[in-house]
Amino acid sequence: MPSRQTDHVYAILDIETTGGQYNEEGITEIAIYKFDGNQVVDQFISLVNPEIQIQPFVVKLTGINNAMLRLAPKFYEIAKRIIEITEDCVVIAHNAEFDYRVIRNEFRRLGYDFKRQTLCTVELSQKLIPNMNSYSLGKLVRSLGIPITDRHRASGDALATLKLFELLLSKDHGKTIMQSMIKSDLKTGLHPKFLDITDTLPSSAGIYYIHNEKGEIIFISKSKNIKKQILEHFTSESSISKKIQQETYTVTFEKTGNELIALLKENEEVAINKPKYNKTTKKRIFPYSLYLKNNLNGYLFLSIEKTDGRKRNTMAFTSLNEAHKFIDKIINNTGIQIFTVFINEKKSKKVTSENFSESWQESCNEYNEKLLELLSVYDIDTDNLIISDKGRKIEEKSAVILEQGKLKGYCFYDLNFRINSPQRIDANLIPICFDRNNRNIILNYLNKKTGYKLIRF
Repeated sequence: MPSRQTDHVYAILDIETTGGQYNEEGITEIAIYKFDGNQVVDQFISLVNPEIQIQPFVVKLTGINNAMLRLAPKFYEIAKRIIEITEDCVVIAHNAEFDYRVIRNEFRRLGYDFKRQTLCTVELSQKLIPNMNSYSLGKLVRSLGIPITDRHRASGDALATLKLFELLLSKDHGKTIMQSMIKSDLKTGLHPKFLDITDTLPSSAGIYYIHNEKGEIIFISKSKNIKKQILEHFTSESSISKKIQQETYTVTFEKTGNELIALLKENEEVAINKPKYNKTTKKRIFPYSLYLKNNLNGYLFLSIEKTDGRKRNTMAFTSLNEAHKFIDKIINNTGIQIFTVFINEKKSKKVTSENFSESWQESCNEYNEKLLELLSVYDIDTDNLIISDKGRKIEEKSAVILEQGKLKGYCFYDLNFRINSPQRIDANLIPICFDRNNRNIILNYLNKKTGYKLIRF
């Protein structure tokens, strides 16, 4: 992905077969990509001599014919390699029941009982991406904008399945996939130590989940550096950290590429999963906001006040100091004078900075237009908006999507594919429920961060 979702390793697998009667099929080609959640760490691709004839319709479909396979290795010659590359892996396939059955039959003929935990991307897609027209691999990935080459060849189909599985893991808000795998690990007696856990963690932005021995999530947080943050948890002497240390069985995580998606996911997934060690607080994260108001003469002015959830704000701040820096930034970047008032924390609402000048030179309309233009770069309410930012890898971008100020969700997309159609956006979208805090997270991020691009559509 490279969003490493768990400490599991996956074997993304696809086979082509001869066709024929049930349980009598032979394998003609196999591709396996060993994926550690971060990158492909090993791969095996090979034609296979099935020692039986290929059905004519299969030859037309795959382009693999009997002549091509005469000098290819027989299954027994590659069996050891398949065992090695899939060892301690969860086998992922599109229609996993078929691929797994055919491979197990081949091993049975050799007198070997091949057993692996499996996950099927057809079943996961039906659950996590409902209402698609088709769940066949080719039609599904094309509708999602996932690149696919060499269709009906093992390598091309396996790579497309890998891309699809990345998307499915991102859409699994309830983390049922991860938790079921952790419970499976418990049965095999795997008990990772803290050093083992931290060795596998990335030093990049994302969200992480700390699990107890039952697989339950006991703590969720985001970080710009997951590995560094987890190390702090494991070395901290605070009472809450000590409790977490005592109950930690493993840590899973998801790379997000940038901090905005990590912040949004943390906000939602804490609410969904309610981990026991995430503090619930009534204190607002963004206690101050900027509101755009008119004075008696019709001039717009910026009013920095305590955040009022009943009113739509133009910017959100974690402190008054942050608000002052925002105003200074606008003035310094433009060189024009801006009417601003700061209302202090007392109920008297005393004006603590300059009032409007009676000798203001510009007309009301001219001034108001200039001010609105200055603030337009932070406007998330007027148009449909994509906040494009860094993805989880070099060839990828992320997109946070808003419609008329309402957050819909986010997705990742290949740089070779433009996010230019509502259907493609909807199919790839990982939904996030919109709430007031998410709006403030986005506004604050646009103020404090750089490197993103706003695309209005």
